[in-house]
Amino acid sequence: MRTGTRRLAFVVALLTLAVGSRAFALHSYTAKRTTSTRRTTKHHTRRIRWNPMFRPSHDSLLRQNEEIDRLDLPRIQDDDELEALKESQALVAIRTGATLRIDPRLDPNRRYCRPWTRDFVEDLSQAYYTKFHAQIQVNSAVRTVKVQKKLRRHNRNAAPAEGVTASSHLAGLTLDIQRRGMSKEQIRFVQRYLFYLTALGLVEPEEERRQWVFHVMVSERYAGWRQSQDVVQWDSVPFEELSQK
Repeated sequence: MRTGTRRLAFVVALLTLAVGSRAFALHSYTAKRTTSTRRTTKHHTRRIRWNPMFRPSHDSLLRQNEEIDRLDLPRIQDDDELEALKESQALVAIRTGATLRIDPRLDPNRRYCRPWTRDFVEDLSQAYYTKFHAQIQVNSAVRTVKVQKKLRRHNRNAAPAEGVTASSHLAGLTLDIQRRGMSKEQIRFVQRYLFYLTALGLVEPEEERRQWVFHVMVSERYAGWRQSQDVVQWDSVPFEELSQK
């Protein structure tokens, strides 16, 4: 009986050791999978990092305001001035459709811009749709000084409402086009399009990191250029050639 009891205890001990070893092995394997997942996630984050062609700068804000001053355009103070400019057709409504949408959060009262700015965004959205069968989205357009001051209270990165570096949204020349959600190929497409027009002195773009948008001020010269040019010819011009213009 004693021998049988000892054998039974020995077998139980072996089984306990075997089960414990398997559990330990499973735990180790899970840890390795977790480490691998973390590395993959970290690597993926690096791949989608912010890498703009048009970095925001003090000089860019100066150039935007120089264009506003050249055209002798007002910085729109309040809703009364805004409505007067709409009434006179100095500001026109942004038209949505198959190629272009507007962020539904944008106040309908501010879905307006200068006529040549609307021409620009319609040309861009058509070229983008032809390439990707997808819309571009306008996140912001004209603003008043009152709105800009309110925005500054919540976002210290926003441009001032006054001075030589004031936001060009205040004159209605500028749109914010959503960059977030675009693929690398789509971002590159828009960058190349803007690069061409920048080289011709027709736009002044920035890529804003906080909002992930293309902030684009459009010169009044765009209207005259558009009448005499094929607006999609940019696609065949090398960056090297454009940079020499």
